[in-house]
Amino acid sequence: MELHVVIEGTRGLADQVYRQLRDAIRAGRLATGQQLPPSRLLAEQLGVSRKTVAQAYAKLTLDRLVVTQVGAGTFVAARLPTASRPLAQEELAGRAVARQWQGVETPLRHPVPEARLRYEFIAGGSSRRLFPEAEWRRCALHALRRTAALRGFYAEPEGLLELRDAVARHIGFSRGLDCRPDELVITSGAQQALDLIARVLIEPGSVVAMEEPGYPLARMLLEAQRAQVVPIPVDAEGIRVDRIPDGTRLIYTTPAHQFPLGMTMSLARRRVLLDRARELGAIIVEDDYDSEFRYEGHAVEPLRTLDRWGLVAYIGTFSKTLSPELRIGYAIAPPALRSALVNAKHLSDWHTPTLLQWTLARFMADGHLLKHVRRCHEVFTQRRAHLLARLSGDLSPWLQPLPAIAGYHLAVMLRRPLSALQLCQLARRVEVGLYPLDDCYRVPPPEQGLLMGFGAIEVEDVDPALDRVRGILEQLTG
Repeated sequence: MELHVVIEGTRGLADQVYRQLRDAIRAGRLATGQQLPPSRLLAEQLGVSRKTVAQAYAKLTLDRLVVTQVGAGTFVAARLPTASRPLAQEELAGRAVARQWQGVETPLRHPVPEARLRYEFIAGGSSRRLFPEAEWRRCALHALRRTAALRGFYAEPEGLLELRDAVARHIGFSRGLDCRPDELVITSGAQQALDLIARVLIEPGSVVAMEEPGYPLARMLLEAQRAQVVPIPVDAEGIRVDRIPDGTRLIYTTPAHQFPLGMTMSLARRRVLLDRARELGAIIVEDDYDSEFRYEGHAVEPLRTLDRWGLVAYIGTFSKTLSPELRIGYAIAPPALRSALVNAKHLSDWHTPTLLQWTLARFMADGHLLKHVRRCHEVFTQRRAHLLARLSGDLSPWLQPLPAIAGYHLAVMLRRPLSALQLCQLARRVEVGLYPLDDCYRVPPPEQGLLMGFGAIEVEDVDPALDRVRGILEQLTG
């Protein structure tokens, strides 16, 4: 392979060769120890005299960029430490914005494998042993065959038609939603779905109403878009619609299983919310993140099924039903927003990885997802019952679980004047992962309670973990 050197004109030939070789060495395109062509061969390739190349090599040798080994040739020398340094943040023109992002907290982040505790009550996590490895592997092989025929081109931003069709069928069966594939946009998790909606609706200062307490990552994402996020309190029926202010442009809510407290929004409250959104001309983001796991009563129809005006953007995810690592979600876009969301998705990341899309489409079409959800439901039912028995039994002097009929986490309030953060810190010392509700509150002071997930802890580990928690509570209260 010829060395890439370009000669222009007839003046300064040796200097042209020198500068191009020097820059290639400094940029790393010519690596340490790599042999340069003999001067005679390079001269013939460039159409210059051998003396021209020899002069360039001699100058590179003086600069200690190359070394000559008698009888062997000329080689790129080991790189010397550079005196330059990376630009400090204080020197950046955009340092103020960088500092803001540097200071952003990241609540609910799952620990890396080496930092995970023996007993984890983290919300949103699930047991690895529940994942259907064999079925997923077969579907992934099918996906590899499908992508082989299409490789070399980007896919459509809204997602593969096969996956959108499978998702529409699934949510029609499991949630009673009448949805066409052309209404869906496949996203990299529900978080991206919310981000895209915010991008096409929010301007700096736009008023966004959000449940208080609520999902902290949604609140922080909206604030990052420079929205004015107004916390709206919740009661036993859900978000207090009478507190949503005039001028609100977006309303974020989790009606099926309020995050984090767990109540289900009543049918009457849903209708009042839709009327208020219609009055404001506001879009409602209905985040239905884990309602497929329901343990009591009858399922309440999604807010979107009551929507007659095209106000509800329904978002969902497969992070809870399958695995958080997949990062596949979806949005049912209101008619007025769909083309805008597709364009925003295109600009954001073009499309969600097609290999994952093909795999999930086949997984759903073969009926594996419904089987997996039923299996998880049985396991989660056992864990939930075991956890509730302890919380309502020997732990009841200290802890009070709030009613929740769906999902796989519980909000647990402290009955005594204790600090939830202190309790969580002490629990970590005995290998128990507990997490406070503090981050879910925008308005201080937060209610003292815990966000206890039961998706990642095995049923046989619940008692040993809670025994350790009880020991801590006994010590704290004498």
